[in-house]
Amino acid sequence: MESIAVLLGLGTLAYWSGSEAVLPAYVVGIVLAEFASAEHMWLRRLRTLATGFLTPFYFIRTGSFVSLPALIAAPAVFVFLFLSKVASKIFGLYPLISHFRPQKQERWYYTLMMSTGLTFGTISALYGLSHGIVTQAQYSALVATAIASAVIPTFIAGRAFLPRHLLAPADLKKHVLKIPEGSPADE
Repeated sequence: MESIAVLLGLGTLAYWSGSEAVLPAYVVGIVLAEFASAEHMWLRRLRTLATGFLTPFYFIRTGSFVSLPALIAAPAVFVFLFLSKVASKIFGLYPLISHFRPQKQERWYYTLMMSTGLTFGTISALYGLSHGIVTQAQYSALVATAIASAVIPTFIAGRAFLPRHLLAPADLKKHVLKIPEGSPADE
């Protein structure tokens, strides 16, 4: 119960200050990450609270401002933003991950899994819309890009580059990867 009070209090404080109410929850999650890993029961309760109560309100609010006609009118903007975001994350992450993961398949898997920005991307886009920094059409393109850059690389990573050591022995028999010869996952 005290977790709800703290999160609602921080959200109210953020709202009064002109920020987005979800931002304090995001920051508190980062700050408490080390503590939360040791407190399994508290972490389970907090996840249930965030996933079942707070997250739906945030994403419903965020999605309600997206204009589908604006996205349909300018698909090139969305494609450019999506490719730019994914390419910049790949070029920034792949060399770093290469130092820690020797196999090419693992390198691509972890690079694509880290190529997300859903939470902070939507928070910053909503802040921009709320304060008149971006228009609704720009907001729509930014949110669509944030969502697509989280979903598409994650899907590709799970389907094409999933490292075998992450699969349970029973799942390993079921998981059949059909990767063409000469692809980055061959090593």
